[in-house]
Amino acid sequence: MTGRALPEHTLPAWRRAVLKVGSNLLAADGGGLTPLYAQALAGFISASQRSGREVVLVSSGAVAAGRALLRTRAVPGPELAAKQALAALGQAPMIALWQSLSEYPVAQVLLTHDDLRNRRRYLNARATLRELLMLGVLPVVNENDTVAVDELKLGDNDNLAAIVAALVDADLLLIASDVDALYNADPRRNPAAEPIGHVPQLTQQIIVMAGGSGTAVGTGGMRTKLQAAEKAAAAGIPTALFSGREPATVKALEEGRLRGTLIDVAGNRMQARKYWLRHAPAGGGRVSVDAGAVRALAGGRASLLPGGILDVAGEFHRGDLVEIVDAQDRPIARGLCQYGAAEMRRLAGRHSRDIASILGYSYGDEIVHRDDLATIAGESEV
Repeated sequence: MTGRALPEHTLPAWRRAVLKVGSNLLAADGGGLTPLYAQALAGFISASQRSGREVVLVSSGAVAAGRALLRTRAVPGPELAAKQALAALGQAPMIALWQSLSEYPVAQVLLTHDDLRNRRRYLNARATLRELLMLGVLPVVNENDTVAVDELKLGDNDNLAAIVAALVDADLLLIASDVDALYNADPRRNPAAEPIGHVPQLTQQIIVMAGGSGTAVGTGGMRTKLQAAEKAAAAGIPTALFSGREPATVKALEEGRLRGTLIDVAGNRMQARKYWLRHAPAGGGRVSVDAGAVRALAGGRASLLPGGILDVAGEFHRGDLVEIVDAQDRPIARGLCQYGAAEMRRLAGRHSRDIASILGYSYGDEIVHRDDLATIAGESEV
């Protein structure tokens, strides 16, 4: 943007990342969508998948694609209703663009804020995304603008990407846009603006420094990107900001190099989710487990399976936070349960393969998934 050489950093080690791609990288000058910049980003995604990494894509562009399909006629109705209709119309060509560029199958996942606020729907959304990643599919996530008018007005895909990063327990949030870095002033207006290569910790001063939306195509600017980075940092996830218009910059990501701005997580990284699981008030439910389950859970790397359950106390529902105790009633872990108390009592001591036959349905093999579980001891666990 300013012709200045950007500082280069080593990307944090990652296995799973969320990549957000803005409208300005997908919208064609004459309307509709273009693969001009998307092709390099799709190449980065495919290269990452080939190396055994997982990527979730949060893509803008549906409204721009819908508008191009109706370029010969005006869209009637209020502005928000018009955008709602355009988003519905543009979802198909937006997904088709990514599928045409991807080496792997592409799946569309539409979310609303209600899906992320409601604990049961939150777990269902996360289970779906996990399954898609296990299958080697590229999930393409967007807000379900068609049924969420208020969210379209108040939300933006930068913040959605941060929420999705926490949802799937990502190691890194990547935000690609037409801006190559965070600057100490608006580089569009101030030629003396200097890029900031590394932000050890987001402060209010840095957030205030950011401006609004840069163009009429996008709905978010640097401020929303920093808000997203702040949300990601709260979940222990660093954020990388970079230009998606520079093929060399995108290619460097494959080699673990960032030409842009790295926004770090302050202090020693411990997942904020794990911290919350350890310290948030539980709902009163207690699950007693046998010695084998105690040993398996001790390292924080195993899930709680039904075979290890001895007893279930209290009443709770799927998605509630429960205490996990040993046979002597000593707390060993806490976690968000995949099954309610009544279901757990029926599953106690049984094999995971029997869940569907016992209940008539299954939410998965785990009673508490390891990503939703934190041991009471071992505060250094990541």
